[in-house]
Amino acid sequence: MATRLLIHGTVATMTEGGAAYGLIEDGAVLLEGGRIAWAGTTSDAPFHDRPEDLGGRLVTPALIDCHTHIVFGGDRAREFEMRLLGASYAEIAKAGGGILSTVTATRVLDAETLARQALPRLDALIREGVSTVEVKSGYGLTIADEVKMLRAARRLADLRPVTIVTSWLAAHAIPPEYENAADRYIAEVAIPGLRQAHAEGLVDQVDGFCEGIAFSPTQIALVFEAAAALGLPVKLHAEQLSNLGGAKMAAGHGALSCDHVEYLDADGVRAMAAAGSVAVLLPGAFYTLHETQAPPVDAFRRAGVPMAVASDGNPGSSPMFSLLLALNMAATLFRLTPEEALAGATRNAARALGLSDRGTIQAEKRADLAIWDAAHPAELSYRIGYNPLAQRIHGGIDA
Repeated sequence: MATRLLIHGTVATMTEGGAAYGLIEDGAVLLEGGRIAWAGTTSDAPFHDRPEDLGGRLVTPALIDCHTHIVFGGDRAREFEMRLLGASYAEIAKAGGGILSTVTATRVLDAETLARQALPRLDALIREGVSTVEVKSGYGLTIADEVKMLRAARRLADLRPVTIVTSWLAAHAIPPEYENAADRYIAEVAIPGLRQAHAEGLVDQVDGFCEGIAFSPTQIALVFEAAAALGLPVKLHAEQLSNLGGAKMAAGHGALSCDHVEYLDADGVRAMAAAGSVAVLLPGAFYTLHETQAPPVDAFRRAGVPMAVASDGNPGSSPMFSLLLALNMAATLFRLTPEEALAGATRNAARALGLSDRGTIQAEKRADLAIWDAAHPAELSYRIGYNPLAQRIHGGIDA
């Protein structure tokens, strides 16, 4: 079994209950066969005939982007101009733009082309120390096209050393052929398509968009019931533009996470806390859409709701493919501490994906690590437009 011993690093284990960041000064990490075997101080490290001296560099768990839409066709630069001229997200959607414009561009591409076009976005994340990426469907809105998107997402893991987690998001928007027939779309596309995609082994979890411009809590609940019958976990885009009670409904279904949640109320916070649901904060969309109501971060802290941070990389509301920038935005726009921000892209992001084997540096976890030309973990959310990554380790291998 191949082993590696990393020594003389500043190791931010991101474990809870001890020092800030779970920090080990002059730390060491032993890797065996793609897993972490041990972490502690260099002075206590087991013998190894070829230790790797990190020279004081910062070591963290590899980052995890737990909410992205990086598989899509086309772009929406024109809508960026429209927003700057005063059009709202809802107005753009009603005019045939928004998600539906991406649907048109996505439907004409095959799975291999979609995967190849997504690679530059994925590569941007990988270059920042990201080792696990969640990818959603949601721009096909037919059974065939939604399944095609998940095939493209799965293909990314063949093309790059990265873990891809897929989410079925057919309940993302109402396509033109189902205008004023959302219930029928759920019954004819979202649910039977989920069953087909699951039968093909393409689905890891199930998502939905619960908003006035998309689907109601009652409609999403039908999809979640179908997911439960298949043994699939759920999550939800909730309370981004208004408060429909989607997060409370999702928590009632044991949701892994509720994402966006700017308009979440006290009942929703309590429901999430009781269910153990993670609040996934998406500052890129908040920034791009010029929103003014931030998520209830203080309420999450008081209730003990874990907070994750993700890029929400997509062609419209968050055309951002930098998790490091998301960390900075979470700190500056939402007032997370640097420690909360980094926890949001490591252990809490893993929790939001239901992955217990990563997100911290401790024995038996995956050997997914990021090594940085930095002295302290606060530097990762402090700088803007600067990437200090020195080395990324995926499953114990430099990648």
